[in-house]
Amino acid sequence: MDTKKLLIGGGLLLGAAALAYRQLKTIPSGVKAVRPFDVSKFLGEWYEAARFDYLFEKHVDYATAEYSLNDDGSIKVVNRGYNYKKKKQVEAVGRAVFAGDEDEARLKVSFWGPFYSGYNVIAIDDKYKYALVCGRNRHYLWILSRDKNMPDDIAKSYMEKAEQLGFDTSKLIWTTYN
Repeated sequence: MDTKKLLIGGGLLLGAAALAYRQLKTIPSGVKAVRPFDVSKFLGEWYEAARFDYLFEKHVDYATAEYSLNDDGSIKVVNRGYNYKKKKQVEAVGRAVFAGDEDEARLKVSFWGPFYSGYNVIAIDDKYKYALVCGRNRHYLWILSRDKNMPDDIAKSYMEKAEQLGFDTSKLIWTTYN
């Protein structure tokens, strides 16, 4: 086998291994998902109070997420918002499954076929009215509320928790609901 083919094969193998690792890693190191977690209380509509900006939500306001059970036990995820640059409503439909035990709020979500990323509820109140959610690394963070407006003291406590876990909350974008 010539060196070029060996390098290409090795590169493809490394790329596949990196993709497989990315699929397995669902939560940042040092961060714990909520346990015990009751998915039935989490289902329903949530308003995005704040988020880290990333490509798929860029220029989006009025953002909501709706969670419901699919027949196969997975969770249907419908994210909606208004893209004020494109002047149109946007929607993404995905599927979430538990990454481990169903009493731990560590999930994997996919909007693109077999490709999953972490979705972790890392703080939630007893009434399941407010939640702090992160992705597979510290580049993804959301603060969610059942109401369009989140009380300042709750927002502050979730920001403090996120900071303690190593998230840079100065990057949060607060969602508008006018």
